Amino acid sequence: MAADTDAIFDAAMNLPEPERLVLVTRLMDTLPPDEEGLSMDDPELLEELDRRWNDGSKRIPWSELRDQG
Repeated sequence: MAADTDAIFDAAMNLPEPERLVLVTRLMDTLPPDEEGLSMDDPELLEELDRRWNDGSKRIPWSELRDQG
């Protein structure tokens, strides 16, 4: 990330959780809709998420996945 982006991120991380949620929602609202992507309103996506949740496989924490990328 650029230095400005890092500074903004650090400042945002110092906000209380409810204010961070408002901020991320407002930022997401500025992005164009992903016409090709999946929507959390898509019944097929919800079905797949339920299937994966209930398949008994090992859960991998987001922090571990993020660090691998």
